[in-house]
Amino acid sequence: MQDEGSEAAAPGIDARIARRVSSLRAERGMTLDALSQCSRVSRSMLSLVERGESSPTATVLEKIATGLGVSLATLFEDSSAPAHPLSRARERPTWRDPQSGYLRRNISPANFPSPIQIVEVVLPAGARVAYESGARAVSIHQQIWLRQGRIEVTVGTVTYRLEKDDCLAMRLDAPVTYRNRTRSEARYIVVITAERPRTAGR
Repeated sequence: MQDEGSEAAAPGIDARIARRVSSLRAERGMTLDALSQCSRVSRSMLSLVERGESSPTATVLEKIATGLGVSLATLFEDSSAPAHPLSRARERPTWRDPQSGYLRRNISPANFPSPIQIVEVVLPAGARVAYESGARAVSIHQQIWLRQGRIEVTVGTVTYRLEKDDCLAMRLDAPVTYRNRTRSEARYIVVITAERPRTAGR
C-alpha cells in the first residue's frame, strides 16, 4: 500500500462512505433514530456522516457497520461501480483513520457477488485501534495475515502476539483491539466472510 496520495483520496472516500451508509440504511428501512439505537452512535453524528460533513474514526464506522449488520469493509465499497471480477491497484483508494493514522483499502473487486472481502491495512508504529462492538446479527468471520512487523490483537480478553507471516482466525463476536507497540509500521491482510442467516425450511 502506498502512503502518497492517501490524503488526496480522503475526500472521495468520505463521500463514498456517506453514500454507502445512507443507502444501506434505506435498504433496511431504518430511520436515523433506529440506526442510532442499534449502533450506539448519536443521531447527530450519523447525520453528519451521511451528509459527508464528518470524517468518522474507524471505531465509529465499525459501530455503524454493526448497527447495519455488515462488515466494516462494506462501508468502503463503491456501490456505483460496475460489478467486475477484476480489481486493479489503481482503482483502490486508501482511507486514513483520523484518530490512529492507520491506513486501509479494500482489495476485492467492487460489487462482485462473492462472500469474501479482502482488505489491506497498515498500522503505524505505536498505533492502537479498538473496535468496541461485540455480538451482532450477522455472524462475521475474519483472518488476519501479518505480512510485515509485529502486532498484538486482543479478542475479548485474550491477547495474541503476531509476528511476520502469522495468521489469526477469529469470529467477530467480542470487542477487538489492534496494537503496534514497535517503532516500525505493521502491514497485514484481512480476509472476511459473513454467514447469511438460514431461511425457514433449510
